[in-house]
Amino acid sequence: GAASCVTVSPDFFQLNADNKAYPLDRGVSENDHRYEREVEVDDELKEQILLAAQSCPTLAISIFDEDGNKLFPLV
Repeated sequence: GAASCVTVSPDFFQLNADNKAYPLDRGVSENDHRYEREVEVDDELKEQILLAAQSCPTLAISIFDEDGNKLFPLV
């Protein structure tokens, strides 16, 4: 609900009607309540998504690479 990820990466995150951030995904509507997304991104968007995740005050966004290794948060 802080929307910091939306501010950092508006091309990837948006707020839904409940003011909850969700990742944009091709073919998935905001009414789809899945919280896990697998997306292929270029290096520039990857950096933007990582910065957005790091901006989240509750660490609600976890980022994994294509091999399943956790990139963020590292706790």
